[in-house]
Amino acid sequence: MLINHAIAEMLHRALDSGVTKSEAYQLMAECPTDMLLMAAGRMRDMSRPDVITYSRKVFINIVNLCRDTCTYCTYKKEPNDPMLSMLNPSQVIAIAEAGKKFHCTEALFVTGERPEQKYEQARTWLRSLGYSSTVEYIYCMSELVLEKTGLLPHTNAGSLTKKEMSMLQDINVSLGLMLETSSERLMEKGMPHEDAPSKNPKVRMKTLESAGELRIPITTGLLVGIGETQEDLIDSLFMIRQLHEKYGHIQEVIMQNFAPKPDTGMAKFPPVSPEYFLRSVAIARIAMPDMNIQVPPNLNPDIFGRYISAGINDWGGISPVTIDHVNPEFPWPSVGLVRKVTESKGRRLRARLPIYPEFLKGGFITSERLQKYASLVADSSGLVKEDYYVND
Repeated sequence: MLINHAIAEMLHRALDSGVTKSEAYQLMAECPTDMLLMAAGRMRDMSRPDVITYSRKVFINIVNLCRDTCTYCTYKKEPNDPMLSMLNPSQVIAIAEAGKKFHCTEALFVTGERPEQKYEQARTWLRSLGYSSTVEYIYCMSELVLEKTGLLPHTNAGSLTKKEMSMLQDINVSLGLMLETSSERLMEKGMPHEDAPSKNPKVRMKTLESAGELRIPITTGLLVGIGETQEDLIDSLFMIRQLHEKYGHIQEVIMQNFAPKPDTGMAKFPPVSPEYFLRSVAIARIAMPDMNIQVPPNLNPDIFGRYISAGINDWGGISPVTIDHVNPEFPWPSVGLVRKVTESKGRRLRARLPIYPEFLKGGFITSERLQKYASLVADSSGLVKEDYYVND
């Protein structure tokens, strides 16, 4: 077929010089899936041929009140909800110490978006602990966890100001903020982000750009299947790529597939088809050949191994201690199972820190205490020492 020949030529050129946005549009629309996956796998192997990484973590769910309402979310709770989380320092340290016993290296701090702006209960809770904001509390809990357990903090607290990020930089090895989509259309009436002002792509991109200006390694990514078009998907990937080309600070791109959840506004919205999501992962690799690309294995429990063929090189955080509070419907697979699946695809599974090796070794950590704690568990490659964590 002529079209396949033209596409094959485009993929061949991509191996040498990458793809433009218009070429990515064409590949996503026309390229057969097997060709797309083969190209993505080859691109990954050019820079990361052998190892798939993961971060062994505890998930510290500081407070799950949130000023935003997204119609696919089950993380956000209301003040009278029995699953409301408002952790005090002793609870935070207990979770971190449990993680330490299981040889975790990451303390993932997650909160709703600025809950104190919407909820008096959140303001009262923070005042009772001696803090004026959620970010200030996270800073102090990050410091406590680092000093008491040595777990390295990584915070995902939504959109942050440059001043807030600068403060957290002193005690977090990296930060996280999902772009989800660059499409402002998804904020319109009846769309998933209608009541989520912080999900405005301009707001999210401002936070990601501030991280670049501060030289903070940051994790971002897309939520695939919430109403975006194929073109929206490509546009979002290229916005991330352009930011990274400017600042060199995007340490990871997470490709997360939408899955409908009960008791949400999108409970009856169709899930992403496995083939479309595979193609989305592959096009992410083709658009960003040198990037760390992740797919969470718990969101794809029976088929996660196939994403290795689509060009990923990371499984993200996996916890032997805590649930995924953002997606509690999807339990973590055991590290042992992830290792077995990874090895069945001819790869080695290695634990990493919540900062990737190239950023750990590239001078992105300016805090001496963070460098000290990272050096205790990292080997010369920047990954976790192989004799540090237990075999599962």
